Amino acid sequence: MADIPLIRNFDAGAVFAFRNRRPIRVEEFLGEVRRLADLLPDRRYVVNLCADRYQFAVGLCAALLRRQVNLLPPNATPDLLKRLSLDYPSVYCLSDGAVHPLEMFLYREPAEGGAATASVPRIPAEQVATIGFTSGSTGQPTPHPKSWGALAKSGLADLERLGVAAHRNMSVLGTVPQQHMYGLEFTVLMVMQGGLGMHAGRPFFPSDICAELQALPRPRGLVTTPVHLRVLLAEASELPAVDFLLCATAPLSPQLAMEAEARFAAPLHEIYGCTEAGQIAARRPARDQEWRTLPGVSLYADEKGTWAKGGHVEKEVLLADVIELRDRNTFLLHGRTADLVNIAGKRTSLAHLNFHLNSIEGVRDGAFVMPEEEDGTVTRLTAFVVAPGLAGETIMAALRQRIDPAFLPRPLCFVESLPRNETGKLPRVAVEDLVARLAAKAG
Repeated sequence: MADIPLIRNFDAGAVFAFRNRRPIRVEEFLGEVRRLADLLPDRRYVVNLCADRYQFAVGLCAALLRRQVNLLPPNATPDLLKRLSLDYPSVYCLSDGAVHPLEMFLYREPAEGGAATASVPRIPAEQVATIGFTSGSTGQPTPHPKSWGALAKSGLADLERLGVAAHRNMSVLGTVPQQHMYGLEFTVLMVMQGGLGMHAGRPFFPSDICAELQALPRPRGLVTTPVHLRVLLAEASELPAVDFLLCATAPLSPQLAMEAEARFAAPLHEIYGCTEAGQIAARRPARDQEWRTLPGVSLYADEKGTWAKGGHVEKEVLLADVIELRDRNTFLLHGRTADLVNIAGKRTSLAHLNFHLNSIEGVRDGAFVMPEEEDGTVTRLTAFVVAPGLAGETIMAALRQRIDPAFLPRPLCFVESLPRNETGKLPRVAVEDLVARLAAKAG
């Protein structure tokens, strides 16, 4: 197989990243990659936990030059890192400050005016570049390796479909962690392969997101999640104009998408994907219900479910969602297979219920959960909601207009916030803890 360049589509002197509002030229980036590659310890595996997105990208590329595999765990808890060290005995941690329970290599910034080079390294397409992990039903991390060829294809797959290619030298700001597959693909790989500009930070508060966006030159784009987007729209009175909006990791309602498009004055695209396959399909939810697969990717169904193959998907992947195929390249998404609910002979999904709960005006966040009875059956649902200023009966009345009475939550619980992780998802353990605290109160 052919070697693939580490980066492409950059002109000489182009900006690769904005760090602390200072532009970093592509030659500086390449020089820093080579410098760090010479310093890294001689190991097979590295967990890159750099919080700075630019330094993460340097570390990712330096490891590739040293033929080291980047491990991408779903979180950085001491327990999980220790378990990884048992499965990958030669692993070490690359960090830009935080202390972790592994052999650690601290990323030290180069002296002022560090070495620069215009030489772009080429990496064998078949070289294993990353191993991403899903928790699985048992909570044990399940590895999913990806080659550099697949990652590079993934970085290019979005450009035309999402309209990014029309905005040469676009700057990209992300509110999602780069260690997650979504963040890796759209805030790191798309930048590296598309000749874009990376924002090195990950602002959290709406005021900081707006300030950092405003400081970026146009064209500029925002890569975020529905949870982050909902808070941003609720708390920011004025939003800077952008040229590109992208969401993923949780269902996005058409109402939220339309509001975001109106207030940011830009089209919003949504991505469907998973750790196993990476990004698979995209749509513009303000106007389309159907998803369309990315270039080269197609779907087919058998008795086991729906499979994705082709394009940057190296091996056929069984998807963990209920999918209604329209043809090989278009489909409707009905939620996770594990989230299907059957009560009194009626069927729905938690994704469908969450969609309607979060569509109620005044609801900032909400989620249905499925407590199981001792015999494994489900007879009622619980819902947790963040809705300051709304009464429970107001929400229940709105739900009665939207969902079958069999699926109304009993009880509906108000909370100050939901324990979402960095990508806006609700980990299973966190949901179980919520349910347990509710049961303890009732007892």
